[in-house]
Amino acid sequence: MSDWLPRIAKRIDHAEGQWVRLIGQGDGVRQRVVVVDYQMGNLRSVQKAVERVAPAAEVRVSSIPEDIDAADKVILPGVGACGDAVRELRSRGLVDSLRRAMDRGRPFLGICLGLQMLFDVSYEGGEHAGLGILAGEVVRFPFSSVGGSGVGGEATGAALPADHATEQPMLPTAQPSASVGVGERHKVPHMGWNQVWEAAAGCPLMRGIEPGTYFYFVHSYFVQPQDASVVWLESEYGVRFCAAVWRDNLFATQFHPEKSQASGLKLLHNFMNL
Repeated sequence: MSDWLPRIAKRIDHAEGQWVRLIGQGDGVRQRVVVVDYQMGNLRSVQKAVERVAPAAEVRVSSIPEDIDAADKVILPGVGACGDAVRELRSRGLVDSLRRAMDRGRPFLGICLGLQMLFDVSYEGGEHAGLGILAGEVVRFPFSSVGGSGVGGEATGAALPADHATEQPMLPTAQPSASVGVGERHKVPHMGWNQVWEAAAGCPLMRGIEPGTYFYFVHSYFVQPQDASVVWLESEYGVRFCAAVWRDNLFATQFHPEKSQASGLKLLHNFMNL
């Protein structure tokens, strides 16, 4: 009997809507994917993108620790400030279930703030403890804002662009533009399309994705891992920075795959095929 489907039907009133857990029907073949809900993520856009690349999967937005424990794969999106996000995870009792998923070898994907929270400390709006899963810190781009005081995983100090101010289930239609080069005037937050380059070759999520591919970023802070071996992708925006990490079954990106058109969908497709 699957622990994902309990013996007794149980109706759950969830922040994302009401759904019913049915009487257990066996494990079946469908992948069970949880998009973690802690009230600070682009939940529906991530869910829709995963459903597009893996239509046979069961993709649930959930804030229930038992759902994370039962999932085959876990995705942790994020919008906002790192300190606030960690507090929300802890207040909902989700931290232990996230750690268990990683420890059990379940493929885990952090997105944007879901990357930053993995580290020891963030200096966004003071000094705030992260989850401490990876050693390192989260720091701000070392230049002044232009036209605002944007901070955070999603620029919480400045007005968000329309496609980030509210969740949108549709994929973006804008086309990538040329990457901003070092030496040009840089605004904070770093917002828009930028190229990524492999610092560590062989990551299964990069199958079919060329070096220099563009992905969509919105952030004012970036991670500085203590262990250089976990740096998977790098990008440049005034400085060279870590755009993604990879360690065993743990993957996390600073950019938004769900908003990165074909390249983002390919990365999600690769994640779903692990």
